[in-house]
Amino acid sequence: MKPIIEGYYLESTDGLLFAIKGLVHPPQTVVAYLRYAPDPDGEREREGIRYRRLYRFEEQEELLRKRYPAYLFFDPIFGEQLQGVPCERIGRVYDPCLKLAELRRRKDLDEMEEKAVEFADFLGEWAGVPQGCIGVSGSILVGLHGPCSDIDIVVYGSERCRAVHRVLRELLDGAVDEMRRLNEGELRELYASRFQDTPMGFEDFARLEGRKVIQGKFRECEYFIRFVKEPAELGDGYGDKRYTSLGQAEVEATVTDASGALFTPCSYKVEDVRLIGVQHAAPLSVEIVSFRGRFCEQAREGERVGARGKLERVITEEKKIHYRLLLGARGDFMVVA
Repeated sequence: MKPIIEGYYLESTDGLLFAIKGLVHPPQTVVAYLRYAPDPDGEREREGIRYRRLYRFEEQEELLRKRYPAYLFFDPIFGEQLQGVPCERIGRVYDPCLKLAELRRRKDLDEMEEKAVEFADFLGEWAGVPQGCIGVSGSILVGLHGPCSDIDIVVYGSERCRAVHRVLRELLDGAVDEMRRLNEGELRELYASRFQDTPMGFEDFARLEGRKVIQGKFRECEYFIRFVKEPAELGDGYGDKRYTSLGQAEVEATVTDASGALFTPCSYKVEDVRLIGVQHAAPLSVEIVSFRGRFCEQAREGERVGARGKLERVITEEKKIHYRLLLGARGDFMVVA
């Protein structure tokens, strides 16, 4: 069986649809976050069933606590409560690459499905990446998209990801007419949707988002691309590292390695760390990480950043200790000075 990783979706035996997070999971549970739940008043419909899209962690967890507590669990390795689907409650697995292959074979595609296939093939041809390494995720993957949905593309494997990432910059800088960056109005719409979760001023937001290549427009349809390593490339398995929360922290630091910035989960190695608002000494080096796509491509090597998230002590099997700042909760941010 293929590993179930970032970009995949699961449908539970209760009819809930979850998006997989990350590449490392406990033995009997897949870490995944609720995206769609059956709801007679929901705005999406599939096979006669209406679904509600749950955008925020708070509303996801509120629904799970009240009606589906089996999908919330405390994990001793990650040291926090997570959402996830126990293996015995997995009803169906949605594979992004198999979905794209299915769409290529079908003759009855709607406009959004056609654009998703065209965009994936367009990227693959420009980057020289085999079809089987690119997939379609998000609402199209589970058949709950609408005319205004985004195209969510996922690319698997480090080298293939880097190949697609390299050509994206060229394509968005004017090599083709089919693609463009988000304009100011579109950035303002994106800012309005994110501001409460990830607070920063619009000027900083537009400056950072405007230089990213993982999002933009393809034939006037908004896209988001997720770059994901293969599990074998990660090196760490479940339990190889343990994470202990040290509480919320705000830091200033200099990025020394942003080679992991394009991937989901993304990572930034930083040094010259200064903790803000606390008296004790800062760790000599910290890795800033996030499982949320919005923090990908957020900073480049040599840049001084300010960030807020959960500071964690990481202990390896060899008892070596380092620290990471985990971004993703409401109010977390990362901004370039």
